[in-house]
Amino acid sequence: MTAGVAADDHVLAAELAGAAGRLLLGVRDEVGFADARVLKDTGDLRAHEYLMEALAERCPGDAVLSEEGRSSVAGKRSRGDDRAPTRNTADAERLTAGRVWIVDPLDGTREFSEEGRRDWAVHVALWERDASGGGRLAAGAVALPAQGLMLRTDATGGASLVRVDPGEPDPVTAGSGTARGALPREVPLHIPAPDAGKLRIAVSRTRPPEFVRQMAERISGAVPGAADGRPSSEGMEVELVPIGSAGAKISAVLLGEVDAYVHAGGQFEWDSAAPAAVALAAGAHASRIDGSVLEYNRKDPRLPDILLCHPVSAPTLLSGIRDVRGALP
Repeated sequence: MTAGVAADDHVLAAELAGAAGRLLLGVRDEVGFADARVLKDTGDLRAHEYLMEALAERCPGDAVLSEEGRSSVAGKRSRGDDRAPTRNTADAERLTAGRVWIVDPLDGTREFSEEGRRDWAVHVALWERDASGGGRLAAGAVALPAQGLMLRTDATGGASLVRVDPGEPDPVTAGSGTARGALPREVPLHIPAPDAGKLRIAVSRTRPPEFVRQMAERISGAVPGAADGRPSSEGMEVELVPIGSAGAKISAVLLGEVDAYVHAGGQFEWDSAAPAAVALAAGAHASRIDGSVLEYNRKDPRLPDILLCHPVSAPTLLSGIRDVRGALP
């Protein structure tokens, strides 16, 4: 995380993600699950409008890039509200801004609209420009409202896991209170190392990329030394684990429920900005699938692929991806 970012930015990201998450739990209760499209659109837009209004009030000089602020979704409507969604900051202004909030008001609309599913999220990230004219993710928070969890960056440069029972005030801003059960409310978050000889890879529950299947097969088999001088390796046990939203997948990596997330099927900056900010602060490897740096606040917000894992797993996964690059979408 950038040294100059205010501690309040980390707190604000968590506060806004948590509040939007509680709003979404209320939308589920209010709208119900009979009409999935109405539930999805109402959740998307109410969370979007909340975040846009809150950021305009709390950070009036900052730019905003939200999934629901694109011109392509201008026709979407929330139940009981005929207003068009609030638009994002204009590109010309955003691309010269010093601070840009990149938000996904509801990551995983499919899972949100399915009763009982908990693998959906709210993403709030802050990108800051640096002295070189480039920039980096400076703060971020991922709320998993149905799981009662918040993963966030903090002012120490690290990351934290916050446990919040659904419906309770967010302890990030409301104080520590009483722990849920015997667990502390907030603990440092560090990405756990994978078990030796085993990799669990999070994939889409509806459309796992074929190249990930091929990569898993490649890593699973005993691979002899290659002509390019790479050493021989013993086969690993590889399991593909279907999980819903991108934020839920990356959170599962950080919580040790899986060991990696590999995706190359098309995404946008808001799909990964907040999870990547938290992951990097928690000591994870986060990159494009060719190993290059994830870049944010670009003119074209498409960011189609990502690799996120413990640093010890990155060489194996990057090598496996190179071996099956012909199968990439």
